[in-house]
Amino acid sequence: MSEKTHLSKTYKNILISETENPGALKVGLIQLNRPDVLNALNIELMIEVVEALESFDKDNEIGCMVLTGSAKAFAAGADIKEMAEATAIEMLVRDQFARWDRIRKIKKPIIAAVSGFALGGGCELAMTCDIIIAAESAKFGQPEINLGVIPGAGGTQRLTKAIGKARAMEMILTGKMFGAKEMFEAGLVTKVVDSDIYLDEALELAREIASKPTIAVQLAKECVLKSFDSTIESGLEFERKNFYLLFASEDKFEGMKAFVEKRKAEWKGK
Repeated sequence: MSEKTHLSKTYKNILISETENPGALKVGLIQLNRPDVLNALNIELMIEVVEALESFDKDNEIGCMVLTGSAKAFAAGADIKEMAEATAIEMLVRDQFARWDRIRKIKKPIIAAVSGFALGGGCELAMTCDIIIAAESAKFGQPEINLGVIPGAGGTQRLTKAIGKARAMEMILTGKMFGAKEMFEAGLVTKVVDSDIYLDEALELAREIASKPTIAVQLAKECVLKSFDSTIESGLEFERKNFYLLFASEDKFEGMKAFVEKRKAEWKGK
């Protein structure tokens, strides 16, 4: 049974919907919706984002997800008002980054559709996604240094792995913003498109991914993520086991048979 709690639940800080994908699985869309504060990431919003992602992840009719904000801002950073007077112990007890760890455990691919500001926690949220489609207007940055702190939701780690030590050092130590084209050239962004079509491009890519065999897509994502926290030897071993595992799936037999018979495969997700 597909889980549809994400469609029946009313959220305060996000908007959710599904897009049809004829002949394939649907795409789940989550839009950050705090326009008055440029989608600043408060705790309540992050709770809702994680709940919606996990619900889509459990839904057998969803094959891929898109996370977006508004034309003006994907997310302009964390909600500083929640942290301005907090002590170290209060932050430790709050453990607000625990829910970010749950995003990394989402099995289905997540595409970030970024327009406008993606700063601080907004940049980090985009980096928790698997692919980033950026509008030409997108601005990325980790300005936490200007507040007397550093990135705390993975920025120092994910950014360095994505664009290398030197560029990550410049972004994090200066707090400067960088444009979408610069971040594409650096390797953070998958594709830069016209600001009028960035969400359409992300949804089209999501629909393409959702048309692929579900189990293979999820195991492929798992293998790519594994490469970031393992040696080449252990990563290759992990990849090989997942490769062999797919030979137990019905989709493997259908996919290869369809190739031999020169016809379109009919995926079962099994």
